[in-house]
Amino acid sequence: MSEHFQEDEILGKAYDARLMKRLLRYIKPYKWYVILAIVLNIIIAALGPVRPYLTKIAVDDYLAHKDFDGLLLIIVLLTISLIAQAAIQYGMTYAMQYIGQKTLFDLRMQIFEHLQKLALKFFDRTPIGRLVTRVTNDVESLNEMFSSGIVMIFSDIFIIVWIFIFMFIMSWDLSLVTLSVLPILIYGTFLFRKKVRQNYRDVRLHLARLNSYMQEHITGMNVVQIFNRESAEYKKFKSINDGYKRANIDSIFYYAIFYPGVEFISAIAVGLIIWYGGGEVIQGTMTIGVLFAFIQYTEMFFRPVRDLSEKYNILQTAMASSERVFKLLDDKTFINNPLTPIPLTKIKGEVEFQNVWFAYNGEDYILKDISFRINQGETVAIVGATGSGKTSIISLLSRFYDINKGKILVDDKDITALDKRELRKHIGLVLQDVFLFSGDIKSNINLWNDKINHEQIIDAAKIIGADKFIEQLPNKYDEEVKERGATLSLGQKQLLSFARALVYNPQILILDEATASVDTESEILIQNAIQKLLKGRTSIVIAHRLSTVQNADKIIVLHKGQIREIGTHQELLAMRGIYYKLYQLQYKEQEFGVA
Repeated sequence: MSEHFQEDEILGKAYDARLMKRLLRYIKPYKWYVILAIVLNIIIAALGPVRPYLTKIAVDDYLAHKDFDGLLLIIVLLTISLIAQAAIQYGMTYAMQYIGQKTLFDLRMQIFEHLQKLALKFFDRTPIGRLVTRVTNDVESLNEMFSSGIVMIFSDIFIIVWIFIFMFIMSWDLSLVTLSVLPILIYGTFLFRKKVRQNYRDVRLHLARLNSYMQEHITGMNVVQIFNRESAEYKKFKSINDGYKRANIDSIFYYAIFYPGVEFISAIAVGLIIWYGGGEVIQGTMTIGVLFAFIQYTEMFFRPVRDLSEKYNILQTAMASSERVFKLLDDKTFINNPLTPIPLTKIKGEVEFQNVWFAYNGEDYILKDISFRINQGETVAIVGATGSGKTSIISLLSRFYDINKGKILVDDKDITALDKRELRKHIGLVLQDVFLFSGDIKSNINLWNDKINHEQIIDAAKIIGADKFIEQLPNKYDEEVKERGATLSLGQKQLLSFARALVYNPQILILDEATASVDTESEILIQNAIQKLLKGRTSIVIAHRLSTVQNADKIIVLHKGQIREIGTHQELLAMRGIYYKLYQLQYKEQEFGVA
């Protein structure tokens, strides 16, 4: 069973007091709306049972005595009760939906805010599809409980209570006869609840598998198509989809048995009323109006019973969803700020690593005893084989992760003593895998920062040469950017990410394989821009192509998480060590046209 959908199979209690207590906190700000909804519910619950009682009066007091005026009065009262119920129902529905939507909004905002605070370590181990499900499907399930679950449960209970009151007021013995079917109904409801609970787990399990398979195979559609796996994957999807279909059909089966079963028990109750009550009417110990009223009450009684079964399903779904939502909200994978951070208004850009050790998991160290210093305004390149720890260094400098041992200093200040947001304001980062947001060109450069005006955006684009392709677009800087920049080439996306970093004017600029995806012409533009713009800035360049780092003030060579060589391009070549071998290998690749 795959790990990425295991969590969706969690199924706790149908009702968990601990979870419910936490959920009710979200309703607390809107308690007056809740009180209003409950009061209106009590009134509506009473108005329904009033009508059969009025029917009893109409039959016994007015129809039997052919009192037309009294009958007209009953009709007027019935009409008023229906109009009043409709008006109150509108107010109650509005109040409940208001509660649901407000709590929905608050909870989604809390989840999104929490997600933004979580460290990258959390996202490394958590599938994105699962997080999207938390903010959408799971919160929507809770909305059903807030808007039509909790309060409507009160409504159904109040209706049943009012029916009991009216029934026992009119005839306690006929009430006992009517309620004699309750043991059968209670047993049937218990059995239904047990079966539905098991089935609900199956439905969630198959839905999780379906979502997981869809997400994975749509993301990897190019691999599926290039290897002609469409038919095979179609068969697998058909099997998973068939399992989900069968689970839902089982669910429909249980409901198809339960609801007619309730109707059958209701019919038995009506039969008992007619048998016993009819006999009482014949003997003259009971009026026919009471008999009519009891038949109506019986029909009214079983309707909320059916509704309560549906509310049980809503409650069960909400409990499962809330368990997953609160598990996310309780995750404390944070990069914590110090209680009293050292002020950081302006920095020179000096960076120093002192005996830094770092591991993503346990003691499986990616970086081992890393020490180096970068002076203000220096350009330092970090090179090494894939997996040597190059990207980990810049992740630690940006405080995306915390180190295990050692210190990282910026301007001789330990970065763990700084506010991480203030630190990141002074760092610009350009990655090889560029991420663009849906929007337009200008918003992908300034990231919707109103402090960066249009002129600054244009200047940054011109400096790195992105203006050449932007000006050729139909809407220029207002050109729409599709999801992940689907309509732009890799080189164009890279240029935009470079402009994005530069427009924020960072004192420390990090380029992680930033020119790997651009063509030769674009790379020349970027290299020219680097020579002009990095003057006075500290820059860290991670590169696979050694030709792009030959002019660096210092080159750090990493191998298996350790620094093996440090020096300029010429000094490292003279050492004839790892750097020399890497350079010779790339030179031969270029000579034979492999690079």
